[in-house]
Amino acid sequence: MKVIKTAFAVTALAAAMTPGLGLAQTELQFGHVGNPGSLFDASATEFARLANERLGDDYEVVVYGSSQLGGDSSMLQKLKLGQLTFTLPSSVMSSVVDEFGLFEMPYLVKDREHMKRIIEEVLEPDLYPLAEEEGYKILAVWENGFRQITNNVRPINTPEDLDGLKLRTPKGTWRVRMFEEYGANPSPMALSEVFTALQTGTMDGQENPLVQIYSQKFQEVQDYLSLTGHVYTPAYVVVSSNHWQDLPEDVRDVLMDTAQEVQDFVYETAARQDEELLGKMEAAGMEINEADKQAFIDASGPIYELFDEEVEGGGDLVDRALALGQE
Repeated sequence: MKVIKTAFAVTALAAAMTPGLGLAQTELQFGHVGNPGSLFDASATEFARLANERLGDDYEVVVYGSSQLGGDSSMLQKLKLGQLTFTLPSSVMSSVVDEFGLFEMPYLVKDREHMKRIIEEVLEPDLYPLAEEEGYKILAVWENGFRQITNNVRPINTPEDLDGLKLRTPKGTWRVRMFEEYGANPSPMALSEVFTALQTGTMDGQENPLVQIYSQKFQEVQDYLSLTGHVYTPAYVVVSSNHWQDLPEDVRDVLMDTAQEVQDFVYETAARQDEELLGKMEAAGMEINEADKQAFIDASGPIYELFDEEVEGGGDLVDRALALGQE
């Protein structure tokens, strides 16, 4: 079985010559922003393990986590330039294709089974082609997770508790607008910068899935964890539409099949981590509260209205996604 290498520095971008051995393996770089212990780290590492067992001797997937190859926007650009094979964007996709803002809508996705139906009936037929028009091919949909709020000011029970709170968000237009509607003062920021911003008080709080909160060590610099579950964010295994075609067909088949196969591992790991991490957060000294989700739902109508008004077909996408939650 091939040993997976998790790289800690940027190496040669494609094939390299090994003295005396001729052409070495072609390195297929997988960059992501997750720290060790994060769901992104576990997911990409499992993908690399399985893919490398199946690829033979000519290609090897190598994982670069912890934003080593840049933030999400930077890595998406590197895909287009052929400097990176895979990346795992989440919220930032709504800044690439407006319609991906669907997954910025609060309380849209009920659970992971609902999300699977949305992938099959909305994402694949409607949004995948839009991503391809922008130069990106989606191999599979994994997970970032259900997002919760942490801060150093007060427990967040209702939207009113967010009033004036300096809150870091990802670089997604609709997340910013949602929190503005709730009364917060949101600021987009790369994930790699958030710990310092919280530690220094530049930001009062942030919102992320539990596993991102814990793996980024935000529990060390945040007092309150409020379980709002306000947005479920998928993560997308993305390659360059153009450079993907440069790989041999049998290699593409292995990578595509493996990326889709890993989805079940991702969901199982995410569910387990959600259960385990609350106790660890509490043990770290965080005060945890269940937010009044209905109060947030009641305050979310204007966001849905704006999405319908500003994104062509946005209302239809929302209606179809919500209807799949009734099955």
